[in-house]
Amino acid sequence: MKYGGALAGGGAIAGCSELAGQDENQSQNGTPGDGSYSVEMAPMGEVTFDSVPENVFSILPHHVDMAVAVGRSDSLNAMHGPDYYESLWSKFLHRLEGVSVDWSGLYSSWPPTKEKLIELDSDVHLADPAKVATAEGLDANDVEEIAELVAPWFGNTLSGTQKAPPEAYADSYEYYPLWEIFRKIAQVFQAETRYQELAAVRESMLNEIERRLPSEGDRPTAAMVLFSTADDGKIWGYKMNHPGYYAAHSRPLGATDALADAVGPSYGDDGRNIVLDYELLLEADPDALLVFGPMTESHDIEEIRSTLANHDVASELTAVQNDRIHVQGSRRQGPLLNLFQTEMTAKQLYPDAFGEWPTYTEGPYPEIPADEQLFDRGEVADIVNGKSNRD
Repeated sequence: MKYGGALAGGGAIAGCSELAGQDENQSQNGTPGDGSYSVEMAPMGEVTFDSVPENVFSILPHHVDMAVAVGRSDSLNAMHGPDYYESLWSKFLHRLEGVSVDWSGLYSSWPPTKEKLIELDSDVHLADPAKVATAEGLDANDVEEIAELVAPWFGNTLSGTQKAPPEAYADSYEYYPLWEIFRKIAQVFQAETRYQELAAVRESMLNEIERRLPSEGDRPTAAMVLFSTADDGKIWGYKMNHPGYYAAHSRPLGATDALADAVGPSYGDDGRNIVLDYELLLEADPDALLVFGPMTESHDIEEIRSTLANHDVASELTAVQNDRIHVQGSRRQGPLLNLFQTEMTAKQLYPDAFGEWPTYTEGPYPEIPADEQLFDRGEVADIVNGKSNRD
């Protein structure tokens, strides 16, 4: 595999139209007949592959989700928090027949070490070199060395919140929507057809959502939060409509973000997220509260609801008084989680328009009646499993 260089400037990004008419396993930008193909994305630049990668290193779950979506879950040799994310993803994938993940025993890859990266001898590092260069014990030169000694990097992470890249990557970085990153990852695995089919499912869902959305004056306010597991009353608040794929499931729904103008201590991501307490949350007073964590083992939604209901300040929240405390999955979503989270959030915010979201306590993603689903589970499962006949 040939690598354009983590420190090299990224080239122009081709539009979706270049994929029209391409079939699975057809070379992308390769020399005809030689089996090679090239894929371009910032901050890597152009990367040339001699064959489809089979031994795949990864870190963050949005890239992992993309690998799963094109049928490459079994190719992974590493990811961050494999047990944690297997538990979370399995809750959603439970609704896709024949689609499952087994990430037990994978190397937990954040922060990675040079020694382990060399030992794994991957065919591609499905991770953002600009992000990896910030890991303890690594810098941009180390990242470049691994690309030359082992295999190229291919990923984009800072688009999650459009966070500023490290100085070494400032001239080569670009921000992409979630599904554009997925398009590029699909090209790496020569799985353009699966990307196109899943993108068509998403487009159909978004068109239906747009058609049925209530007028702006009839939309609720909402806040997206994560409660600390420590006994410190700390709450992290996330911007629902901010650019970046962290909000790829909430931004299309057009709800009023109760935290859009909230003022509090900021952390990370250039201040786009804030640290709250109950007083600040009450000041924002959302109609609905969307809570990350309870679809994993680290948080208990029943305990959260009870704590809020019995707290002197939190009990005054409109969302608490109206029983609108809903669960979320992960901000670091890939295409599969994005489909489910867009549906669940639409139902949580607009039950009259899209059908009520079942009260969640534990277990897999709730079973939704077929006539209230915003996308077809069977169709998505067939695409992931390589069995789709979508026109």
